[in-house]
Amino acid sequence: MDHGLFGPESVTWRVMGEPILLVGGFRALLMQGLHPWAMRGVLQNSALMDPREAWSRFLRTTEFVRVRTYGTRAEVERAGSRVRRIHATLGFDDPDTGLRHRLDEPEALRWVHVGEVDSYLSVARRAGVRLSDADADRFVLEWRAAAEVVGIDPSTVPGDVASLRAYIDDARPGLRFVPEAAHPLRLSLNAPLPVYLAPLKPVLPALTLLAFATLPRWARRLYGLPATPVGDLWATATLRSLHAGLSFVPPQVRYAPDAKRARKLMAA
Repeated sequence: MDHGLFGPESVTWRVMGEPILLVGGFRALLMQGLHPWAMRGVLQNSALMDPREAWSRFLRTTEFVRVRTYGTRAEVERAGSRVRRIHATLGFDDPDTGLRHRLDEPEALRWVHVGEVDSYLSVARRAGVRLSDADADRFVLEWRAAAEVVGIDPSTVPGDVASLRAYIDDARPGLRFVPEAAHPLRLSLNAPLPVYLAPLKPVLPALTLLAFATLPRWARRLYGLPATPVGDLWATATLRSLHAGLSFVPPQVRYAPDAKRARKLMAA
């Protein structure tokens, strides 16, 4: 049977189905936003404050993550081909240098990949998802296949936790929050949701705040936010409480359809 990139023996299937990983998705976007090229690529190619455009983009991204995680090889290739084609046709201007860059610049794509892997792994472990050190290394290695889907040479992205941390440390001097971008925390207070999702608006600031709190302290400082050990403790305690609380929700309600199917295959 074609289980796509990962399958029932993977750590990825065990991790990605947990609802608490929604926080990891938000954290990944915040990590992405600290790379000037990645952020400017988004800013110059999407209308973030247009409810129709912003929500459509979010839905497309969510669907891509779903297909990449649980889809067949053919479905993953179709989704990846579409993303690679879009990236290859778009560009952005760098006001710092006056140069124009393609959206598929390897450096920016690698940072987005690393920020995503680090975010999912960090949130899962801090929330109490059971992962040994070996499991964590395997998760990072498995995601090399995900990097290849968007056009990154898999040999150029980290293959274990130590190299993931080293990559982030090496990238830090070039990271910052570009001045032309609106602050994500402020955006969450007036989120551009379509009318039918307006009831979710009160939840978004709290979710964004939690995602910020899960960032490393240096990243929070780049966003101009307080960064103390107390904040780290609060984030970890909140993640653990939410994850523990969700465990009381019946699995048929707690998990999305693809995650339920994956859990059945893992159990078998």
